[in-house]
Amino acid sequence: MTTASEPRWRRLEPDERKEQIFSCAARLFGERPYADVSTSDIAAKAGVARGLINHYFGTKRELYLAVIRRAVTLPTLELEEARGSIADRADLAVGWFLDMVLGQGKMWLVATSEGIGHDPEVEQILFEAERKSADRLLDAFSVSSDEPARAELNALVRSFAGMVKTAGREWLHRGELNRDQVHALLHKSLVTLITEVFPTVEKAQSRPS
Repeated sequence: MTTASEPRWRRLEPDERKEQIFSCAARLFGERPYADVSTSDIAAKAGVARGLINHYFGTKRELYLAVIRRAVTLPTLELEEARGSIADRADLAVGWFLDMVLGQGKMWLVATSEGIGHDPEVEQILFEAERKSADRLLDAFSVSSDEPARAELNALVRSFAGMVKTAGREWLHRGELNRDQVHALLHKSLVTLITEVFPTVEKAQSRPS
């Protein structure tokens, strides 16, 4: 006899089922090496036929690359929320980013460690994600897309991203830093980058060669 407390099966819409498969794959790829995860494992975890994985995502590699792409791509920081002083906006941006990293968990660690090694396709995904994420951060701080030094500023933010990755691993993987310490480190570094480093680069860029 079925009780009220027992979960009841329901048919998921295609988008919901696809997201369920994706989430299960991300969990497994975050827990095991890539080679130790099969499409059968993912199907079993998601409670679906293996053919459905092929239908939605193609091969295991294509699904893995999709998981990597999402894990390292920074969502858009809503500009209407990013108001106030630079310090206030940096505080908001860092807190929002750490929430995202915490939600990604182990998969973020795998993705930022380049997952299956020095794979050109994975490296390209990481580079594109870093460049796009840097642009979104620049947008949040109202750096014009017409700014002559935009490319250099994007590169500076990508350099800052190296610190972000290392600090994230010290927090989530090694436990040597806690969230508050990581927040303070990234907040202070981001404010310094915007208020002290950016102007220096802009001035150097505007000087005649």
